[in-house]
Formats: sequence, C-alpha cells, structure tokens
Amino acid sequence: MASEHSEATAGGTSALALKILVAGGFGVGKTTLVGAVSEIRPLRTEEQLSELGQSVDDTAAVERKTTTTVAMDFGRITIRSGLSLYLFGTPGQDRFWFLWDELSQGSLGAVVLADTRRLEDCFPAVDYFEHRRIPFVVAVNCFTGARAYGANDVARALDLDRGTPVVLCDARDKDSGKEVLIRLVEYAGRMHTARLLDSVG
Repeated sequence: MASEHSEATAGGTSALALKILVAGGFGVGKTTLVGAVSEIRPLRTEEQLSELGQSVDDTAAVERKTTTTVAMDFGRITIRSGLSLYLFGTPGQDRFWFLWDELSQGSLGAVVLADTRRLEDCFPAVDYFEHRRIPFVVAVNCFTGARAYGANDVARALDLDRGTPVVLCDARDKDSGKEVLIRLVEYAGRMHTARLLDSVG
C-alpha cells in the first residue's frame, strides 16, 4: 500500500500529499515533464554528459541532450484543493537503477514516459513496476518528427497487462502533463481499492 502524507492547510482541514515516480529511458523527457508541471522550482541533479560516458549513454536519438539526471528530479503539483503530488523523476541509465528501489518506497504509482522512436528503452521501467505491482501509466511523449502511434498500438508493442492506461502527451506542456498525472492517480486509486477489497474478501 502506498504511503500517504497529510498536512494541515490554512483552513485547518487535512491535505493529502501522494508520492509519484516519473520513469523511463535515457533522454525521454522525465526532467522536462517534472519541470513543466511543478509549481515550485524543481530540484534537479543533473551533470554534463562527457566523452567518458559516450560508451554507456546512447545519445544517437537525442543528439541535442547535454546533461543527464544522476540521482533524481523533484517537483510538486497541486491537482486540486487538498491534494498535492510529490514528483520524483528517476535516472534513466542502467547504472543508476540501484536508486529506484529507494525512490519507489511509499509511492502511489508511476508514470513511464515512452518515445516511439526508442520504445524498447522503456521496457525495463515497465518490467520494474509490473513485477513490484506498482500501478503505472505509460505516457507517450510525442516528439516532433516521430511517427504517430495510437495508444492500443503502444500497449500491444509493450505487451502491457490488460487495463494499463496508455496516454499521449507533450512533456513540455503543463496541462498535458497534469492530465497524465490525473489519469495515474485515478488508475492507481482503483487498483489500490481493488486490492484492498480482495484482501478482506
């Protein structure tokens, strides 16, 4: 069960804060999404890409990328009065995956960002959340010039469990990113409720 953090609001009512992960492959737009939707200045742990990293970081499809996340991104967004999301963007490269277990502790669910030009890059994130039964949605970041695919096509290509939502988005656009997060909260809420009912049934 995901942990929930409550805090008092100015009116004395209890506010709910939920932890959400933003995951996916290298250069897919995780830092961009967190930065676009966050209502606070996002915390970023980025370092410049170097020649030493060229052997492990495939920048072929993201030639203009000059930095990479080495720990996490952090942001916050208020979805509605009394409900805030704390966003934790995960690093995309294999060598930083040891951080994922720590970051995923207490999370309600995750957004897996996907790039249809490099769809295979999000397989590790999909596998990670499926094996740990953490609810997630796949958000296809619609890059300029990339071939357009429908949600059903992406779901089949990723062999997603039935019912796992796939949404199209623009990680640069705040409203688009917010819609993705709302879909995740709704889906994760249904999943957690169903599991709770199963456990007492």
